[in-house]
Amino acid sequence: MNDPRLYAILDLGYVPEARAEEVTAALLSGGAHLLQLRAKGHDLVTIRRVAEKLLPLCRAAGVPFILNDHPALAAQIGADGVHLGQDDGSLAEALEKGKEGRRLACHLYSPTSTPLPFLFGRSTHSLAQARAALAEGFDYIGFGPLFPTPTKAGRPAIGLHEIAAMEREVGSQIPAFCIGGITRQTLPQVLAAGARRVVIVSALLQAPDVQAATRALREVI
Repeated sequence: MNDPRLYAILDLGYVPEARAEEVTAALLSGGAHLLQLRAKGHDLVTIRRVAEKLLPLCRAAGVPFILNDHPALAAQIGADGVHLGQDDGSLAEALEKGKEGRRLACHLYSPTSTPLPFLFGRSTHSLAQARAALAEGFDYIGFGPLFPTPTKAGRPAIGLHEIAAMEREVGSQIPAFCIGGITRQTLPQVLAAGARRVVIVSALLQAPDVQAATRALREVI
C-alpha cells in the first residue's frame, strides 16, 4: 500500500446487492485508496457473488480489494486481503485458512497461479489492542470506533485521546485507519487529534452523490 489515506467500505447493511457495483464504482472514481466488502449476516454464496462483481472494478482502478472476514474465501477469489475483528481468531489461524483457500483456488482455477500479496487487517478498539496487532504481524489496523456509530451498534466509542499515541507507536510502522462515526463534520477533529488515515462508511454510502462525497472527503484528508 502506497500511503493510502481514505479507506472505503461497501457495506451491504447500507447498500442493497443490486446497487453494489454502482456504489463501488462511485467510491473508486471519487478517489478511495482501498475498498472493503463488508457483508455481516450474509451467506457465503451471496458474499462470493458480490465480491466477484466488485473485484474487477477495484482491479481496473488499481485499488486493493479487501474482504471482511472469511480469509479462505478471500484467497479463493483472489482478493488482495482480509480484515479481521478482535473475535475472528489469530493471524496464524487466518494465514492457515488463507493457505487452504489458496490451494482450493489453484485446484479449481489455475494450478500455475502465482502467490497472492495478501494483506491482513485487524480491528482494534484501544491502544493496547493496536500494539498487540502490530506485535502479532498484521499489515494494517482499524482504530475505533471514535464516535458512536450504527455500524458498530452496542460498542462504546473510544474517543480521540489515544490517537496521537497510537500514531506514534503503531501508525508510524503500519497503516492505521481511524474509524467510527467519521463524517465531513467530525473529520477535522480526527485529523487535529493526529490521525493520518481514516475509514468512512455511512457518510459516503448515504450521501446523495457518493462520488462527490468521496472526492470531497479525500481532499480534506
